[in-house]
Amino acid sequence: MKAKEVKELSLEDLKDKIIELTVKHEKLVLTNAVTKLENPLQIRSNRKDLARLKTELRGRELKA
Repeated sequence: MKAKEVKELSLEDLKDKIIELTVKHEKLVLTNAVTKLENPLQIRSNRKDLARLKTELRGRELKA
């Protein structure tokens, strides 16, 4: 997910996406601990997307 795409999301979509990616991240980490993932870089990209979303949410909170 690109930063431009993140900025276009509404506040509700942003919060929903954060929850969705948090659950996905937890599942990926757990799956990787039990059996190694084919592509462990999924964890890194998911974490970065989550950080982008949280940064945008915090920025909007500070503007309001």
